[in-house]
Amino acid sequence: MKHNLNFTGRSVLVTGSTRGIGLSIADSFREAGATVLSHGRSDRGVSGGALLKYDLGDPSAPSAMIEEAFALQPELDLLVCNAGGFFDVEFLEMTPESFHQTIQVNVQQAYFLIQTFAKKLIEKKRSGAIVIVSSTNGFHAEEASTAYDISKGALVMMTRTLALTLAPHGIRVNGLAPGLIRTPLTSGWMDTKLDLVKHYEKKILLGRIGASEECAGAALFLCSELASYIVGQTIVVDGGLTVGQIGKL
Repeated sequence: MKHNLNFTGRSVLVTGSTRGIGLSIADSFREAGATVLSHGRSDRGVSGGALLKYDLGDPSAPSAMIEEAFALQPELDLLVCNAGGFFDVEFLEMTPESFHQTIQVNVQQAYFLIQTFAKKLIEKKRSGAIVIVSSTNGFHAEEASTAYDISKGALVMMTRTLALTLAPHGIRVNGLAPGLIRTPLTSGWMDTKLDLVKHYEKKILLGRIGASEECAGAALFLCSELASYIVGQTIVVDGGLTVGQIGKL
């Protein structure tokens, strides 16, 4: 076994990869030699390779995107399901439509992306690896975040149940659960709610908010041969946010 993260000759599709954590994961795969297929609704932030433009709120998008991905890269064998969104309102104000939007974008699209991807690999008798990006919200609830928390908890279990299903086919499924990471999505409140940021910095063992680049290494590791005997696990990347109960006072 080569003890490195060289992905030369490998191809990966990273969903939700035009900004934030997804962009960092895609860039890191590219730097490691992989051919990268990016996904998003715009081409901002994409620094190279093909871009697949799909709205994952559309139920037909997962299968269509995988078909296009394999047409572009017939040797595709790696998938990182990172795309998602936050659409929460207060629990007592939640509507079925808003709840369904969260489940559709955060859960259903990942499930059927993986299903279509796995069918392709099995048809080609090819092994592969999948990483499902969830969140520490899949383990710890957050105020005014009921639908989002539920969706991320579903992704944690999806990692385990699909690992069980796909391991016999030589397809490893693992997960990545970021904690509090500075991204374009979170920077808005971090730049204005400074007291809340200070609170989190006391709770996080490393004493700081994470950067999106710090999630990329875990994704590459889980897709690499270094992780060849790791299946159904979710790596938490949170600087120690969820380790202690109270944090520094």
